Amino acid sequence: MDEVLAAFDVAPFDISGEGAWRSAFAVTDLAAVSMGAVGSALAGLMEARGGRRPEVSVDRRLASLWFYWSVHPEGWERPDAWDPVAGDYQASDGWIRLHTNAPHHRAAALSVLGCGARREAVAAEVARWPAEDLEHAVVEAGGAAAAMRGRTDWLAHSQGAAVASEPLVHWAHRLGHVRDWTGSAGRPLQSLRVLDLTRVLAGPVATRTLAGFGAQVLRLDPPGWDEPGVVPEVTLGKSCARLDLKSDEGRSRFEALLAKTDVLVHGYRPGALDALVSPERRARLAPALIEVSLDAYGWSGPWAARRGFDSLVQMSSGIAEAGMRWAGEDKPHPLPVQALDHATGYFMAAAAISALTRAIRGDVLSTARLSLARTAELLAGMERSEGPEITFSDAGDLDDWREATPWGPARRLKPAIRVEGAPMHWQSGAVDLGSGDPVWR
Repeated sequence: MDEVLAAFDVAPFDISGEGAWRSAFAVTDLAAVSMGAVGSALAGLMEARGGRRPEVSVDRRLASLWFYWSVHPEGWERPDAWDPVAGDYQASDGWIRLHTNAPHHRAAALSVLGCGARREAVAAEVARWPAEDLEHAVVEAGGAAAAMRGRTDWLAHSQGAAVASEPLVHWAHRLGHVRDWTGSAGRPLQSLRVLDLTRVLAGPVATRTLAGFGAQVLRLDPPGWDEPGVVPEVTLGKSCARLDLKSDEGRSRFEALLAKTDVLVHGYRPGALDALVSPERRARLAPALIEVSLDAYGWSGPWAARRGFDSLVQMSSGIAEAGMRWAGEDKPHPLPVQALDHATGYFMAAAAISALTRAIRGDVLSTARLSLARTAELLAGMERSEGPEITFSDAGDLDDWREATPWGPARRLKPAIRVEGAPMHWQSGAVDLGSGDPVWR
C-alpha cells in the first residue's frame, strides 16, 4: 500500500469486510487499495477546500464485486462482452490471445491469418504460427494480440524492463489555477467538468467514479463506435455524445468544449491526441486544464505506442502464465476479473482528484499518465490476503435504487468507497453512446 499512498500523496484509510477472489494474485487487495486511493484523495480535497478531513473506508467484498459487474439487469440481459473470435489460441510453440472486439482489430487479425471469422478456422491457422511471430504480424497489421510470456521472460524483455522502471504515476507540473467549481460538503465534485475521451475499460471506470462524487462527465465517441458489452456498466451518471475529431467541424466543437473543461481524461496512444490538438493549443484553450491519460504498455520502451487491453497485458506480463502454473492447467489462466483495467481506472480517478488538491494548495496544475502494464507490476508485487472465496454478488450487495436505463430497469452494487459525509451516488442511470449532445449542461 505504501507505493500507492506515495504515488497519490494520500493518507492511509481503513479496509473493512472479508473475502477474496480466488487467484494467484492479490486481486481483492488491489481492488481495495485502488478504491481507497480515490476515497483518501477525495478526503484530502475536502480538507484543502476548508473542511474537516473525513474518515475513509473501503469494503473488501464490494470492492471485489465492482471489479466484475456493478449493474444487475431486471428483465433484460447484458450484451456479450466478447467478440466470438476473441480469445486464447494455441500457436505452434505456445499460446497467443487475439483481441477482436473492435471490427478493425478483427479485420486485421483475419487478414494476417487469411481465414474467415470462425473459431475453428482461426484456430487452425494460428496453430501454424510461432506465437511471437503472429503477435508481431497482427500488431503490424493494425490489430491487437499478445503472446503468452512468463514473468521472467517479461522482465527480461525490453518493454518489461522499461515498465518496471517507471513510476506508478508519471506526474508533470506547471504553475496555474483551477477554476473554482461549486462543490459542496456532500458532493465535493459538484459542477466539475470532466471531458471523457476514453474507451473500454479503465478510462470509463475513472470517469464513472468521478461522476459518483458529483462531477459532470461528458463522454465523446466517434461516429459509429460502439462497445455494447460494457456500455450499461460504464456510462452511469454521464452524458454521452458523438463527435468526429478528425473533421474540421468536429475539432472546432471539441475545442469549444475543451475551453470550458476542468479535467480531460483520455486513452489515446502517445502522440495521437497531440496530432489532433497540440499540447500548446490545449494549453491556450484551457490554461487551467488538468489532464489524466493512460496507455496499455507503459510510456517508455519500444511498445509504448502499442495497442493493448487488460487481457493482452495479462498475457504479455506473465500474469496468465503464472496463473496457469498456479491452477495446474495447460492453458492460460487469467485473473478472475479485468483487474488491471479497473484498478488503473480508480488510480486515474485518484490522480485527477489529487491534481485538483495540489492546485488548490499550491497553485500547481498537474498532468498524470498511467498504464495497465505498470498496474500489472504493482499487482505482481502485492502480498495476497486470504479469506472466504468471493464468487458472485447476492441481493445483500445491491443498492435499493432502481436505476432507469435504455435497456430496462436495473440495480447497482452498493458503493465500496465510503467517505464520511460525502456518500458516493449517481444522479442518473446508464445511457447509450451518442444519446446526448456535445454540450456542457
